[in-house]
Amino acid sequence: MKYLLSWLAGAIVGALMLPVALYYNPFVAMPGVSPLAVSGQPLVDLSYSAVPVDAIAYTNNGDERVAPYPEKIAELWEPTIRKTTVLVTLLTNSRGSPEGIGVKFASESERTNLLEGDALIDSAWHIYLPESGSLFVDQSENLWSYVRYIVLPARWNSADSWRGTWYGVTTTGPTALGTARVSGSSGRFAGMSAEAVESVNARAYSALKGPVSITGSLTIAVTELTAD
Repeated sequence: MKYLLSWLAGAIVGALMLPVALYYNPFVAMPGVSPLAVSGQPLVDLSYSAVPVDAIAYTNNGDERVAPYPEKIAELWEPTIRKTTVLVTLLTNSRGSPEGIGVKFASESERTNLLEGDALIDSAWHIYLPESGSLFVDQSENLWSYVRYIVLPARWNSADSWRGTWYGVTTTGPTALGTARVSGSSGRFAGMSAEAVESVNARAYSALKGPVSITGSLTIAVTELTAD
């Protein structure tokens, strides 16, 4: 009997220690500098609000903490897309002026492994810039640091919220340098092959409603951009 009790005690302690070990894992960190920032290549910077009610449209399966917007938008409840979100948003340039429209599809990745600090999603952007053309961005993202430093503290906070200043690069692939793959589709981008990096700048998050003041950014290298 004493061995059974010892085993149970060890199992309980192990179960309690696992979340702590995951949270304080010193070997897991989100990069704070974009790989493209030091490349010397011409860059296009696009920003958007990650707050759903600021978007043109946002939807998921309808059971998540972040509600679809606008209210009567179709929900993604079918089995094959239940773990997918769709964001349609205005993209602005570095001066804050409207630049175009972006549609982002994001799905939970089967490669997620929290023991290794991998909270992965596979995402794709379809971007249309009226004065330049359209392009596609294919990427893998790791949101573990975002969850660790923002989402979990908000849930643990008695006010069900997080406020502060936090920045992180979410893109982790699929290229060997950890950047996203960009394919030009039309206009000045036609035939272009390039790289991109997405990052997040957070200031406020609600455990009840999701992002409150969070900005996303896409930095795209355009070395093969043709002249008008």
